[in-house]
Amino acid sequence: MDTLIGRKQEIKLLNEYTTSGRPEFIAIYGRRRVGKTFLVNQLFGGKMAFAMTGVLGGSQSEQMEAFIDAMHDYSGTLPDKPKSWMEAFRLLKAHLKGYIERNSEAPCIVFLDELPSMDTQRSGFVRALGYFWNSWASLQPQVKLIVCGSATSWMIRNIINDKGGLHDRITHEIHLHPFTLSETEQYLQSRHFNWQRLAVLQAYMALGGVPYYLSLLRHNESFAMNLDRLFFSPEEELRREYRRLYTTLFRSPESYMAIVQALSHVKTGLTRSQLQQVLGKESSGSLTAKLEDLVNCDIVCKHLVRNKTINRTSAIYQLTDFYSLFYLTFVPRAESETHYWSNHLGTTEVNAWLGLSFEKVCMAHIEQIKLALHIDRIATKHYSWRSRNTEGGAQIDMILDRADGVINLFEMKYSEAEYLLDKGEDQKIRNRVATFQLETGAKQALWPTLITTYGLRPGTYSSTFNDVLTMDALFL
Repeated sequence: MDTLIGRKQEIKLLNEYTTSGRPEFIAIYGRRRVGKTFLVNQLFGGKMAFAMTGVLGGSQSEQMEAFIDAMHDYSGTLPDKPKSWMEAFRLLKAHLKGYIERNSEAPCIVFLDELPSMDTQRSGFVRALGYFWNSWASLQPQVKLIVCGSATSWMIRNIINDKGGLHDRITHEIHLHPFTLSETEQYLQSRHFNWQRLAVLQAYMALGGVPYYLSLLRHNESFAMNLDRLFFSPEEELRREYRRLYTTLFRSPESYMAIVQALSHVKTGLTRSQLQQVLGKESSGSLTAKLEDLVNCDIVCKHLVRNKTINRTSAIYQLTDFYSLFYLTFVPRAESETHYWSNHLGTTEVNAWLGLSFEKVCMAHIEQIKLALHIDRIATKHYSWRSRNTEGGAQIDMILDRADGVINLFEMKYSEAEYLLDKGEDQKIRNRVATFQLETGAKQALWPTLITTYGLRPGTYSSTFNDVLTMDALFL
């Protein structure tokens, strides 16, 4: 059985919440395959008063069948199938009353998994859940109700931000994110991988820190062999996953997939207005809501942009889900080539992807970068910048604006050896720094900072950077 890797903060919080001595209503959400159910089961398996999993895509009748199966498992009785969720929660209340009487000192943990699946059309599920919580469960100090679901937008709109009976009833929410690089390395080591960090980094760039995707890797295959098997062979487990991912996350997935597709074509990202032009029919309000959903699902990242000040209305949206980016970059090209990845190593397309994905890994590990720079206790703001005036559109994707009067302007370079800065690249960096200072009017010290895999090779222009970090910094 897999052990629980990482998740230290989430474990700490869940243990605090379930021993608080107060009634708790805890919502856990996050993208498909990120480990929400695994986390709860590993922490509380064998200690729950009741647990039920909704039937994905199931009818109202099938949800009720799942409910009575769970009731039989936890109560030992087999009730008649409820005709409504109000009746189902009435049965649950009776069961929990008995549990509390028998276990007066223990928390009464109730886990409802895949909650969005239970809310079938005109089922009244959310209203019934609200009534159950408001009329009884919220008055029981022992009750700890944990609800969970992969359809993140549904969880946020219908549970966390509900305007009806559940309005402001959630006591805690936990957004479970993918693993960091450090957690990914720990996970692979627990499964007997002895890969060097470059291979772990490459695996992260293709799959992200999604535990289920990582579980499909085989330690007795090279990274290239793994990718060929998972995406391009007849098995192609992760080729089939793409549509399932968006279908699980969103009830109307096509428009979300169109946004992701549009962002996959533009390395530098797009503003909301640029996206609207690309998509054409999408209304402004609908696009804003869908972008927010994609951000909440860890598919897209919203980067604030600085001009003279930080401009929130011209934020840049970038595709940051590593799996989606890899899939859209390579799978449509592969057709029936079963060793596509192995046969295209070293090509322009693969090298461009390596460079872009490395930048995204760096931007996903800002806290680790701050730790490596010894500025983790200094207040910072991070944002991007695009030149409005210079020809060619100078851009800096990652900037740390520090309270100690320094601004780090990052260059992120993937290399399979020490990176050598040549004259042309040195001039580009100096021009970007000068243009940034001119257009933003920044008064702070501007420090060009390099993040690269194996460090900077000493040379004529190596003094350009104030700080140089290797990929090891991202594993902190």
